[in-house]
Amino acid sequence: MNPYTAIMLFVIIWWVVIFAVLPWGARPPENPEPGHAPSAPAKPMLIRKAVITTVISAVIWGVLFYLITNDILVFREF
Repeated sequence: MNPYTAIMLFVIIWWVVIFAVLPWGARPPENPEPGHAPSAPAKPMLIRKAVITTVISAVIWGVLFYLITNDILVFREF
């Protein structure tokens, strides 16, 4: 796997994981202010979710990197 492919694989995994992590802990405010969406989360915790996403993505990427570089998962045969 060349470096470009490795980076692009990580980016794709990261974006898939962020959409799975975003709803975690999202609670709408009890009394939304006028002009705000009533479904918007009160505390979105985006930095925390970005860190969690990066950790989960790194683990998934590491497993896939191992499988691809050791020819356990081969895409050229398809």
